[in-house]
Amino acid sequence: MTYDYVIVGAGSAGCVLADRLSANPAKRVLLLEAGGRDWHPYIHMPAGIGKLAENPRHNWDYHTEPEPNLDGRRLWWPRGKVLGGSSSINAMCYIRGVREDYDAWARKTADPRWGWDNVLGYFKRSEHNSRGADALHGVDGPLNVSDLKYRNPLSQVFLDAASAAGYAGNADFNGADQQGFGFYQVTQKNGARCSTAASFLRRARGRPNLEIRTHAQVQHVLFSGARAIGVDYRHHGRLKRAEAGEVILAGGALNSPQLLMLSGIGPPAHLREHGISVRQDLPGVGSNLQDHLDICSLTQCTEAITYDKVNEIAVGLEFFFKRSGIGTSNIAESGGFLRSRHATDGRCDLQFHFVPALLDDHGRHRLEGHGYTLHACLLHPQSRGTLRLKSTDSQQPIAIHANYLSDAEGYDLEMMIEAARVSHAIFAQAPFDRYRGVEIFPAADIDDDRAVEAFIRRKAETVYHPVGTCRMGTDSDAVVDSELRVHGIVGLRVVDASVMPDLPTGNTNAPTIMIAERAAELILGAK
Repeated sequence: MTYDYVIVGAGSAGCVLADRLSANPAKRVLLLEAGGRDWHPYIHMPAGIGKLAENPRHNWDYHTEPEPNLDGRRLWWPRGKVLGGSSSINAMCYIRGVREDYDAWARKTADPRWGWDNVLGYFKRSEHNSRGADALHGVDGPLNVSDLKYRNPLSQVFLDAASAAGYAGNADFNGADQQGFGFYQVTQKNGARCSTAASFLRRARGRPNLEIRTHAQVQHVLFSGARAIGVDYRHHGRLKRAEAGEVILAGGALNSPQLLMLSGIGPPAHLREHGISVRQDLPGVGSNLQDHLDICSLTQCTEAITYDKVNEIAVGLEFFFKRSGIGTSNIAESGGFLRSRHATDGRCDLQFHFVPALLDDHGRHRLEGHGYTLHACLLHPQSRGTLRLKSTDSQQPIAIHANYLSDAEGYDLEMMIEAARVSHAIFAQAPFDRYRGVEIFPAADIDDDRAVEAFIRRKAETVYHPVGTCRMGTDSDAVVDSELRVHGIVGLRVVDASVMPDLPTGNTNAPTIMIAERAAELILGAK
């Protein structure tokens, strides 16, 4: 079959592209997704995220290679393997980042169209904010952004403690100033998850010019000379081929660079190691890997008001019949951003997510009793990682060398220590006095640099924001240009978080959707 566009990956970016491109009835679009449909009820019930964590039907279940600066641990990297991708399994926090992020992208790509004044319109185009429209928010988009319908009382206690520690409140992290503490707005509609599959793709499903194929694992891109002309993919065990005027990779920061390398685009020496003929020498494929490293502080709670032990049947019934109650919670209800004493520019450099439950090892290690957790992550790490092939089989995972805490100056470690100390200081404030039990982690002298460092190396984990592995730019290590076209190849683009030159100041889902909105216009010929 021949299409105008073949989109590889129906995640946060792929669903947006499928909707926007197929809105033109003259264009035939094929959307290929390695995972299945987003039918599982826990996908749509926000509080069901804990149940999705280790479900291999909906999660790629990646692990890093042993991390030399984190006691040789292999860190778990969950990524969505389902329609909607990671927007179907994430915590739904809607964060755009700040002006300085995108103005820096514009400088690095030598393209002012990636600056804040230009990308803001694409954020607003996607958004239907329940608070209404203003200069910074839209109401006409398919992506519903709303306030949480249910909040655990401890989430307000956390905000009171942050205030007692001297930090300002903030009612809108996507407003004029990001700094401060408050409740997150979330991608939900009437209390249910609003993934890109539930928003963008849902309204496009009935179009006769859009085909959606799940359980379709792309093997490699097809070429005629220097032009991409389609893909080979395995669908329910059978090898199939789809030809296209343009191929768009939207597999995310791990799968898109893997597919490029499997197709002969990447670092030449590495490709030859695996017997892959080099089609295009692009050494930056798989490089520039960035992620938000996170440290969790856990404390027991003296009252049984947390999410550690709930009546799951009652929660589910209330959600599915009334769209109310605990089932509508994203669990990470409140949090904040701050500029630490180490901040190097006007942006916040630390982010916090408060969880009224004990979350050790992503919640996979269940602890006894009730408690609460504070996630704290460094927003602008200096460390950079690398992806490399393990196999020429596209179904085998890529080798993830995140290289956390590897920067020569030691900035990342210093900032992680600061994150742990700020977390400890907030938990020590009077509003928590009534609820504070035994401190579980870090449970060490918070003023002892070596003790806190050892805690970080032993317990730090990802907060699920990998980007940058097919970054856009003009230099020799860039993979795509500012219109997201792969350098040296005609008819091939990458549209997902892998093209980000640097991490934005916050969660990465909203910026990924914005990139897809911008890309759709570029693909359809808009300037």
